[in-house]
Amino acid sequence: MAAPVKIMDIFRSLWIYLFVIVSMPLCFVVSFFIWMVTFPFDRRLKVLHAFTCFWASLYTWVAPFWKVLIENRDRIDRKKVYVIVSNHQSMLDILVLYRLFAHFKWVSKIENFKIPVAGWNMSMNRYIRLRRGKKSSILHMMEDGRKMLISGSSLMIFPEGTRSVTGNIGRFHEGAFRLAKDTQKPVLPVVLDGTGKALPKHGFFMKGKHHMTVRVLDEIPPDFFADMTARELMDYTRDLMIKELQNMRNRSRQSGNMG
Repeated sequence: MAAPVKIMDIFRSLWIYLFVIVSMPLCFVVSFFIWMVTFPFDRRLKVLHAFTCFWASLYTWVAPFWKVLIENRDRIDRKKVYVIVSNHQSMLDILVLYRLFAHFKWVSKIENFKIPVAGWNMSMNRYIRLRRGKKSSILHMMEDGRKMLISGSSLMIFPEGTRSVTGNIGRFHEGAFRLAKDTQKPVLPVVLDGTGKALPKHGFFMKGKHHMTVRVLDEIPPDFFADMTARELMDYTRDLMIKELQNMRNRSRQSGNMG
């Protein structure tokens, strides 16, 4: 049985949603202007994506009840192209991962592109669409992903494919790891925690005050997984991320920041 909604959670949620409603059209106008001015010479749309990182981060900056900690950002080599993989707990994951301020293209379910304003911006950024469970769409996603990686844009992928209900890391899909193998690009694991408690998978209201952490792990270079299959690389990466998530939670308990 779901816990009753607290009055403060309602106020917190109303503040965020009201700010989103007011700010999204304004930010979209800016992003459209940036796209119009830069797309003739900015083939990877780096300027537009950088503004989108600011736009998304804005919603975490204006929320005093959220504290977002980005750890090991310096492990991202801005000159490299990565297949970035992250665990997935909440819709808030998208906002906090933008806080990395790294250039990448999202691989996202096609329904997100139909969302007014936000979806339009995703299309302008040329993020990659995926219709889950449809083989032809998966094949198109893989081909689009290869092209983006080869052209110099990293990919950001949730290999679980959906948000975790428990907050623990679920089963992975192989697609991201096949792309890394095919293009010989390093895998960059990112582990996040705390977002699932702030906004649960089937929830609408923001739940209390929370610390959310995004930790960048060491990259897994192509030389390391040269003799691995995509499935072996997938299992290795998942095990690494599960251990790191547990380490993060242990440290959080010790510092008294849980909940």
